[in-house]
Amino acid sequence: MVSARPAVQALPAYKPGRNPADLARELGVERAVKLASNEVPFPPLPAVVQALAATAGETHRYPDNGAAVLTAALAERYGVAPEQVVPGCGAVMLCQQLAQSFNDPGTGLAFAWRSFEMYPLLAQVAGARSTQVPLVPSTPGGAPDTHDLDALAAAVDDTTRLVFVCNPNNPTGTAVRRAALERFLDRVPATALVVLDEAYREFVTDPDVPDGLELMRGRPNVAVLRTFSKAWGLAGLRVGYLVTEHPAVADAVRRTHVPFSVSSLAQAAAVAALASADEVARRVTAVVTERDRLTAALRERGLEVPDSQANFVWLPLGEASAPTAAALEARGVITRPFAGEGIRVTVGTPEEDDVFLSALDAVLDAARDDVRTGTPVA
Repeated sequence: MVSARPAVQALPAYKPGRNPADLARELGVERAVKLASNEVPFPPLPAVVQALAATAGETHRYPDNGAAVLTAALAERYGVAPEQVVPGCGAVMLCQQLAQSFNDPGTGLAFAWRSFEMYPLLAQVAGARSTQVPLVPSTPGGAPDTHDLDALAAAVDDTTRLVFVCNPNNPTGTAVRRAALERFLDRVPATALVVLDEAYREFVTDPDVPDGLELMRGRPNVAVLRTFSKAWGLAGLRVGYLVTEHPAVADAVRRTHVPFSVSSLAQAAAVAALASADEVARRVTAVVTERDRLTAALRERGLEVPDSQANFVWLPLGEASAPTAAALEARGVITRPFAGEGIRVTVGTPEEDDVFLSALDAVLDAARDDVRTGTPVA
């Protein structure tokens, strides 16, 4: 019997957010609301739709393996050379390429925890040593939700090859600020590549949270990872990109690229999205405004919600996380629970968020009734 590698057999299956149409049919309701996957609530940009229509007639041909037009557009946008840019089939694929490019079995891959759930899986597949540094509270007495950069720097040793800093952090939405991040980058040895994972950069409003591309300059062991899946609205097309200070880092990542994995449709859509930056900025402003409203509404309900710099909010509910998410789902609202820790709630439209808040009120009222009557909480 042929067997997969033990490390692969031990990998947990990835669980995407439920399809809201499936949940609606299951519950027998007209509509369910999905606030689980950090998608933006807007339809594709008009320019993207036009680009997809124009490119559809070319899909019998392989795409440009080097994504030259997209690479050039990104290089121009960020003031770097094309040799410093690597497009990929979503930021997740680029994370995998980074691990394949820099981690030999037994070397170290370091990151905060909890953070993006793919990081420990990358280490497991690469046979690397996974160094997980616990988060710390952003407010006195609060739940752990923010990178401890001093502890992360101390955990990096001469075997560490890759360090991920998710900023803003997924799933907590918190962000580390300029002075602390600069001190951290100055402490990391040149033998370790620091990847600033900025999938949610466009939603940052705190002026003290730095643009990673600025901090990358002059630091050859720093790279910045971004995606078109979130603010740019291309989640279904899978396209992300890495920008590196040293072209040799980009070259190494390109060598682990799966040929033709960034489709011609994805490339055309990303180029069109970049040309629609003003409209994207308007949409981001709408998301941020709604994020602030949702945060205030949750705090009015007595819930602890850290300041988010992303397009989601974090509810650190501890052991109540999984049962609360299940109760919300039973009321037609899909969120993303992290058992024993918290629930991540994507910022939706005002109408979607009102549906969520109404369902949450019902769940909280039921929990209070259970406490009053002595009924065990599910």
